[in-house]
Amino acid sequence: MTSSREIRQSFLDYFGSHGHEIVPSSPLVPQNDPTLMFVNAGMVQFKDVFTGKDKRPYTRATSSQKCIRISGKHNDLENVGVTARHHTFFEMLGNFSFGNYFKEDAIRHAWTYFTEVLKLDPSKIVVTVFGGEAGFGGEDTEAAKIWADVTGFPKERIIRCGAKDNFWQMGETGPCGPCTELHYCLGMDPDPSKFGEEPTPDGRGWFELWNLVFMQFDRQADGTLVPLPAPSVDTGAGLERLAVVSQGVLSNYDTDLLRPIVDLASEISGKKYGATARPDDVSMRVIADHARTSAMLISEGIFPDRDGRPYVLRRVMRRAIRHGHRLGIDRLFMHEAALKVVDLLGDVYPQLVERKALISDVVQQEEDRFRRTLRRGLDLLDENEEWNQVGSTKQLPGRVAFQLYDTYGFPLDLQDVIGDEKGFAIDHTGFESELAAAKERSRGSKLNNAANVDVYHPLHQEVGAVSFVGYDTETSESEVLAILLDGERVQALGAGQAGEVVVRATPFYPEKGGQVGDRGVIRFGDVAFQVEETHTPLEGLVVHRGRVVTGPLTVGTKVSLEVDHGLRSATRRNHSATHLLHWALRTVVGPTAMQKGSLVSPDRLRFDYSGTRALEADEIRRIEDLVNGAILDNSTVTTDVLPMDEAKARGAIGIFEEKYGDVVRMLRIGPSLELCGGTHAFRTGDIGLFRVLADSNIAAGVRRIEATTGLNALENVRGLVGELDRAAALLKTPTSRLAEQVERVLDSQKELRREIERLKRQLMSGGAKDLTTEAVTIGDVRVVGAIVELGDAGALRELADQLRDKLAPAVILLGSATPDGKVVLACSVSKDVMKRFPAGNIVKQAAAIVGGGGGGRPDFAQAGGNDPAKLADAVAVAVSVVRGASA
Repeated sequence: MTSSREIRQSFLDYFGSHGHEIVPSSPLVPQNDPTLMFVNAGMVQFKDVFTGKDKRPYTRATSSQKCIRISGKHNDLENVGVTARHHTFFEMLGNFSFGNYFKEDAIRHAWTYFTEVLKLDPSKIVVTVFGGEAGFGGEDTEAAKIWADVTGFPKERIIRCGAKDNFWQMGETGPCGPCTELHYCLGMDPDPSKFGEEPTPDGRGWFELWNLVFMQFDRQADGTLVPLPAPSVDTGAGLERLAVVSQGVLSNYDTDLLRPIVDLASEISGKKYGATARPDDVSMRVIADHARTSAMLISEGIFPDRDGRPYVLRRVMRRAIRHGHRLGIDRLFMHEAALKVVDLLGDVYPQLVERKALISDVVQQEEDRFRRTLRRGLDLLDENEEWNQVGSTKQLPGRVAFQLYDTYGFPLDLQDVIGDEKGFAIDHTGFESELAAAKERSRGSKLNNAANVDVYHPLHQEVGAVSFVGYDTETSESEVLAILLDGERVQALGAGQAGEVVVRATPFYPEKGGQVGDRGVIRFGDVAFQVEETHTPLEGLVVHRGRVVTGPLTVGTKVSLEVDHGLRSATRRNHSATHLLHWALRTVVGPTAMQKGSLVSPDRLRFDYSGTRALEADEIRRIEDLVNGAILDNSTVTTDVLPMDEAKARGAIGIFEEKYGDVVRMLRIGPSLELCGGTHAFRTGDIGLFRVLADSNIAAGVRRIEATTGLNALENVRGLVGELDRAAALLKTPTSRLAEQVERVLDSQKELRREIERLKRQLMSGGAKDLTTEAVTIGDVRVVGAIVELGDAGALRELADQLRDKLAPAVILLGSATPDGKVVLACSVSKDVMKRFPAGNIVKQAAAIVGGGGGGRPDFAQAGGNDPAKLADAVAVAVSVVRGASA
């Protein structure tokens, strides 16, 4: 048997030996590509190379790329586990030519690798080529001829297909071209006449192994196809599919990539895979697939949450957990499946091993949270009384479904699953209407901001990259290239007008990587533009946002730029302290404390990290000690610009690796070694005092430390000392003895509370007056209507209940005036007479006399009023009511 590890390596080795650069997989989150939620193909990391926006030092490449298809048109979620081939996470093997070789070499490489390296049976292979279609060009006779020459296949095994199957394009416009595919037949007679029939559920039949795309045209806006000056090749072969044919199995889930996880699900559930009802097999497959996606995304810093990529992860995890619940697994299990993924792929993707504990922790938390949500959701559905009747079908209204989703975190797809099980449908139209309304409410002012975004793209294309010179200086000379007013290009800004300015080179650091943008001033003679914010709407474009103090400022003006030194210095201190904080946190808590985000501003720093518990007080002190110790060492902060691979080899931490290119800035700040593009102190001693302000929870599995440095930290300490001095003055004690005096005050308060409780008990028992002696016997009932000096509703109730128990059967009505001039009444009636003398009726009559109202149960009721002068008449109601009823 050929292992998947051997297949992956053989592919890279083969193309590496044929002049291809072996390029590591990019992260699953695309680099600088807002059009994709996740990388879904091997060519994504080379997209800018194909379009000419990026240049690489090589013209041939090969890779094994991590991919996820779970959103947009590439959404395979509902087919996962049902078919033998669909996945959310998979690995795509590919070879690429950037204007180097073309069709003949690509086809020959594919055939050689299949037949000589993998040694696949040629008799089980057919190939497809583009057969021509209006709007897409004519038949790809060149590819068909090459295949015939290379394989010797007769025409019935070189199959022509239309544009849907054999023409690829990046978008509505741009690079595109015909493609050719290799298909393999599993488990049946490889009859080409049956090509096109869907494989059986167990995987028998023809299925695609490899797609070779020939990018040779540039589609124009009018639809015409213009030949590219340098045609390119983009290929993709799914590792899971190659493992199927190499390992002699029918399903991807039976390969060594997935079967161990399937077997684990089988073991945990106690149900045998392949020997049970088909839904059980589907559930085990879902768990296996989703465990891979979960482990990979968490290892890249994506945690389950309510929107965006985190929500996709949450949806995947909860779908797998739901299938585990369906299999009868009644304990936390998903983390075991995720850890099996670490065992299987950790040697290929080391971040899985590095973040093993984090993966386990996050998965366990999410499963525990979801199981509680599931129980709550099922209870809410059982309790729901609002249903629609659509024909013979009971339907959950969209408003209710949205409330379950929005308020209780109960996903719509899970509601559908439960509905199928319990025999009801979901009003999806109503749900979508509620969701759209909620999104519209949340958009607010975002619409206004979005209107200005389009201006930056043509501006960036026109002016190119703005040179940032601020690492070494806080001043520079440059030229104004563009001015924006309300999102529109203008030639000048007048005095008092707010707008945006773009120059050729700037010392102003733009907001990115968590560091706020610089502030300062842009000058030309008497003209001054106050920079209030610096940002980078597109990579390489730096925009200064602010207001003209004296003007006008015009395009083409030679200007001087000056960063606010005080604010920049404070920001430097906080940014360098953030690196030391990260190092200290990992030292104290462990490597699972992975960076999730940060904010660096002049007054404070904020550091978000993966964590599930609050830091202990002694841990915070140790972190402060470590950071301040590194500051006192006063070591020089050094910067190296070097290749990413070399930085990793030196041990640099790059949590957000997708934000960096092939060449990175590596900062050594004392014991910390990290990749960072921000501005920093020159020596650790420049940071001054470091102080942690807070540690808090901000999301599932994410905590936040807030801290400050330098003069801001000193001011914080002074503020605390001032509060201590003020407290000491109020307690008339030296600050050094404040804690001791506070303890005395607290002890005194405890004594006073005990004395108060003692006096209350005395009063409740009647104090010096025994209220039982005032009881009037009317028939078989003893009645007390009395005024007591309690003034507290709770104490009054307790006294009334005590008297009732002593005198039973009894009717007790007590009243008291409160310190604020109000009246409280409490009526307590023995259970054996409450039907004759309901406490609620008695207290209502009494309350009416003192200008109030109230009520309660038949055995106890209470009320209030505003006229203490009539309290005696009010409590006399008890006797009159009982006497009147007994007459």
